[in-house]
Amino acid sequence: MTSSTQTATSSSRGPALGLVVQAVLLIALGASVGLSTGGFVAGAAYGVMLCALLALGLRRAGLTRLGPANLVTFARALMVGGVTALVVTSFTRPVHMAALVTLVGVALALDGVDGQVARRTGNTTALGARFDMEIDAFLILVLSVFVGGNFGWWTVAIGAFRYVFVAASWVAPWLTAPLSPKFSRKTVAATQGVVLVVATAHILPYAVAFAGLAVALISLTWSFGRDTAWLWRTEQLRRAAAARTDLPIVRHRRRVLHTPAAVG
Repeated sequence: MTSSTQTATSSSRGPALGLVVQAVLLIALGASVGLSTGGFVAGAAYGVMLCALLALGLRRAGLTRLGPANLVTFARALMVGGVTALVVTSFTRPVHMAALVTLVGVALALDGVDGQVARRTGNTTALGARFDMEIDAFLILVLSVFVGGNFGWWTVAIGAFRYVFVAASWVAPWLTAPLSPKFSRKTVAATQGVVLVVATAHILPYAVAFAGLAVALISLTWSFGRDTAWLWRTEQLRRAAAARTDLPIVRHRRRVLHTPAAVG
């Protein structure tokens, strides 16, 4: 067996075990609180996609194992699979709110743990950061869909914002440029999860929860709008600098091209 084959096999063991854990969680939820067929299928599809993409990411990063921080993130990701199954189930019948809120609460509570573990163990990686971000984004999307049934489907915009931004970057690659760190961006992102959990749990009066969701969407719109404007200004400066750099080259080429005609 070659070293590349050994790496691929080793990097797939963790995701394969996770797929088993995901199946056990879905079966347990189905037996204890009940899942619709659609809910079970959605949770299973999520688990398969999650583990396949994670195995691919590990292989591309040249990692043979998840590491302690990524294990915490993986545990959160598997809980999100259970949340997904319950939310899809809610489309056709009421779901067990205690189970849903518990899964969401634990998944969000562990959000800050994986980062601390990574820093303390010296296992901070680009894969881990991306993995953590994608799980957060998908959980927010699923929760925004769930609360949409009670507060209006405009709440889906809270979870869809990030994916719309990514889709826009396919057309405008300048949107993928790195952003400068901002505490306000982190605050807005954390607020989305808190507000959505509160709205999911129905622990506040309807009007208060509605207002909280509206504020969350407004703050998210402001944050994405500010970042987009900053990225656009940065792109304009880059283009202007590139134009100034290319200008002498263009003039030089024109002189060279016109020289033979002038001599002749």
